[in-house]
Amino acid sequence: TSLDVTRTSRKMLSQFLKGYNLGQLNTIPEGHNNNLIWNIAHIIVVQQMLVYKLSGLPMKISDTLVEKYKKGTKPEQDATQAEVDEINNLLMETIDQTEIDLNNNIFVNFQEYPTSTGFVLKSVKDAMVFNSFHEGIHIGAILSLR
Repeated sequence: TSLDVTRTSRKMLSQFLKGYNLGQLNTIPEGHNNNLIWNIAHIIVVQQMLVYKLSGLPMKISDTLVEKYKKGTKPEQDATQAEVDEINNLLMETIDQTEIDLNNNIFVNFQEYPTSTGFVLKSVKDAMVFNSFHEGIHIGAILSLR
């Protein structure tokens, strides 16, 4: 399922977080606009926006995190170790909660959303499938940054 794909993605991302120190996570390589930690936090934020916000439900992450890592942002300051720890925890917590909420059928309303790729999301299922694609794009970016 798309949840299984997302869990695999998140495990990979957690390993990246454990494999790099704070300085490495915050480094923006020449020719790039962002860094490892931005890409990882961005993945969390986008999943929450696609699944919860488009369903008219409260996201399971802070507004601060959304504002720092949503589409169109870039790193303005270095992430702290506390922020990295929070991001690492959210990698799995958000997906575990999404699975619970999917099983409880809380995603009743969904606001259709045309993605920047041209694919139109019409349901929470579409959002989860597209999210896997989005996470794959950013894992590719992470592999090019490290």
